[in-house]
Amino acid sequence: MTTTARDIHGHCAAGFEAVASAFEDNFARGEELGARFALVKDGELIVDLWAGHADRARTQPFTADTLTPLFSTTKALAALMIARLIEQGRLAYDQPVAEVWPEFAQAGKGEITVEQVLSHQAGLSGFVEAIEPSLWFDWDAICARLAAMTPLWPPGTASGYHPVTYGYLAGEIFRRVDGRTMGTALREDIARPFDLDLWIGLPDSEHGRCADLQRPPAFPDFGEINAPTKAAFLEPWSSPGGRGQAEWRRAEIPSANGHATAPALARLMGALASGGWLEGEMILSPALIAEMARERIAGQDLVLPFVMSWGAGVMRNGPLKPWGPGEATFGHSGWGGSCAFADPQTGLAGAYVMNRQSAHLMGDPRAKRLIEAAYASL
Repeated sequence: MTTTARDIHGHCAAGFEAVASAFEDNFARGEELGARFALVKDGELIVDLWAGHADRARTQPFTADTLTPLFSTTKALAALMIARLIEQGRLAYDQPVAEVWPEFAQAGKGEITVEQVLSHQAGLSGFVEAIEPSLWFDWDAICARLAAMTPLWPPGTASGYHPVTYGYLAGEIFRRVDGRTMGTALREDIARPFDLDLWIGLPDSEHGRCADLQRPPAFPDFGEINAPTKAAFLEPWSSPGGRGQAEWRRAEIPSANGHATAPALARLMGALASGGWLEGEMILSPALIAEMARERIAGQDLVLPFVMSWGAGVMRNGPLKPWGPGEATFGHSGWGGSCAFADPQTGLAGAYVMNRQSAHLMGDPRAKRLIEAAYASL
């Protein structure tokens, strides 16, 4: 079944018709099941388009209320929550993690800093020794294992993407300082006050709105496999399992299981692209936005098969340019194709979510076409 212009819902500001054409084209190519794309320029939602189906059987429409899993795009939310602690003077990027989480000092990790953890330099990309996949649902047990773990490479010498463990590391740092879980704080401080439909830890009342996922047709290409990559992605215990979909949605894993709509993400990233302002309130100062996005390390990643540039919890547009031409652009991508980005140079931000996953680790062609059309329209 082909999705045509009359099947696409939402709005598109004058001058951005090329974005709507690119969105329709993604469906015409047969690459989508259900998807949504939103753009914010200088704080204004200028594009919000959705189409397709929320279920694999194609019986339920993808609507304005449909929630999609974000996978690693969730990491951008975690980075913001840590940055707000920095802004409040309750934490510092160059502070040793062990100062707020004393147990973390085990196995020679006493000098690892918050920013090294957030930029994937801590050497804790995954567990080498086997665990039950269901153990990921036990927050304290996973944090205790990470605190006791010996790094897989010398911390601070290279980045190696932490696909799942990042959420426990950042989330436990946050909890030790703030007292709340990161998902609770996101809901209380950001999502609810600004009416943003985004979640880390989804209540049962919202599960009925979730889109079903169509898994990727192939496994991603990780390049040459090494111990950090194997621990991060390729062991039977590398990601949570064994508890079912409802338990996965309920869990708070700030690296991997956020749920959101595209406009909620785009509005939040739009604040980071325009001086930190959201609905007349500053959620993060321009100085802290710049400090969060500042490069901490760049080079060949030990886990991902890419040359990466990392800020404090965010991917920088860097060499790969997944989000248009901007040199100052930052954001995050998620498994299967989702992404969210902010470009402070142009005031442009956007988010793409979908339920048909691709095998691309970065720069999904569907999102790239939309973002390139957006920049061509500026």
